Amino acid sequence: MTPTRLEITRPDDWHLHLRDGDALASVIGHTARRFARAIVMPNLKPPVTTVAQAEDYRRRIVACLPAGSRFQPLMTLYLTEDTPADEIARAKNSDSVFAVKYYPAGATTNSQSGVRELARVYRVLEAMERHELPLLLHGEVTDPDIDIFDRERVFIERCLMPLRERFPALRMVLEHITTRDAVDFVSAAPANVAATITAHHLLLNRNALFEGGIRPHNFCAPILKRETHRAALLQAATSADPHFFLGTDSAPHPREAKEAACGCAGLYTAHAALEFYAEAFEQTGRLDRLEAFASFHGPDFYRLPRNEGRIVLERTPWAVPDEYPLAGSACKPMRAGEPVAWSIVEAAAS
Repeated sequence: MTPTRLEITRPDDWHLHLRDGDALASVIGHTARRFARAIVMPNLKPPVTTVAQAEDYRRRIVACLPAGSRFQPLMTLYLTEDTPADEIARAKNSDSVFAVKYYPAGATTNSQSGVRELARVYRVLEAMERHELPLLLHGEVTDPDIDIFDRERVFIERCLMPLRERFPALRMVLEHITTRDAVDFVSAAPANVAATITAHHLLLNRNALFEGGIRPHNFCAPILKRETHRAALLQAATSADPHFFLGTDSAPHPREAKEAACGCAGLYTAHAALEFYAEAFEQTGRLDRLEAFASFHGPDFYRLPRNEGRIVLERTPWAVPDEYPLAGSACKPMRAGEPVAWSIVEAAAS
């Protein structure tokens, strides 16, 4: 019988977009209610490329937290072809920066400053391998000749496999994986390679883009894939394999930027992130494995202590609002106007 109450160690989000300014203030409360820590993406305008900029951004995040919140933002640097190798030593010695993010130029939102040729950042990767600072990979090629549904698979073949050979000790996270190819690669890799999996890639397949017409609020990068890939992700997430852990990739956009002739990629899921993961794990009868995926595997990979606090979910449905405020506009969240099966009740005693 499916349990109706679930108490787990407070989880962390290992891939999160918080934006900045008024947008940051609009969304931070949803994440802070559910997660103790989060790896914060650096793709602002301009991007966060130095430790000094990361520390400034961290201060802005903390200033927007709800009163009494103990949420900790874990900062990242945006890798460019101009990143100096000595910035890696500064990052490693800081108390705020925990990883460096690789975007292929043009792959997703605010990725124009990303890397065009991996060979141009080898000196930086050598420094990261030496200082044991993780590289977080948006795992897609941007070659226009490659079908959009094949970009992750081709990235693994063209980029990730050679990287593993050249930098065998480099700690890497293949983020928001979407394919069986990625599951197979990461499953067979040593412990210094891991992957994050989003709730929307666990719950949706590419049919969700076209149900009754174009669904722009289900458009994300990497794009949703066919059902066989969703099933492979669900198996990986619920397998208890420490290579895989929670990363929402929650990405808020103004409604008008999604409902446009050239709409933005990204789903906003922070409002119900943990609840969505509970639904996915319930599908396979593996709710008993949610805690390891959400609360243990990520801290262990990042060599951080597991959280001491607890969080309680109950199987009590609630309706997602049609929209949430976002910096003078509105953001349409995942499953807007529809029910979510699980509810956050309260944080239990530490």
